[in-house]
Amino acid sequence: MPSVTYVNSNGSRKTVSVAAGKSIMAAAVENNIDGIVGQCGGNAICGTCHVYVDPSQLSLLEPARDDEAATLEIVAAERRPNSRLGCQIEVKPELDGLVVEMPEYQL
Repeated sequence: MPSVTYVNSNGSRKTVSVAAGKSIMAAAVENNIDGIVGQCGGNAICGTCHVYVDPSQLSLLEPARDDEAATLEIVAAERRPNSRLGCQIEVKPELDGLVVEMPEYQL
């Protein structure tokens, strides 16, 4: 299984194995990762799974769809060029070692 490292805003890190096909958000919720809420359950409408993807890994991801881009316009924390919604990042074998950082706040 691919591994994903979640970096909290305080710098603490937690690496978990994530089954292919599962979202970054769902894996965070299942593994009690602080910093990802996932309030809408993965529908790309609330922005509470906002993450910053390691810039060197952005090219590994599919481009953000229009609905994700629209939701990223209203996230609570600063939107950056490497901002994505965790619910829209589906883990695939080629994402093994992905690193995502959570913003200081989601709401």
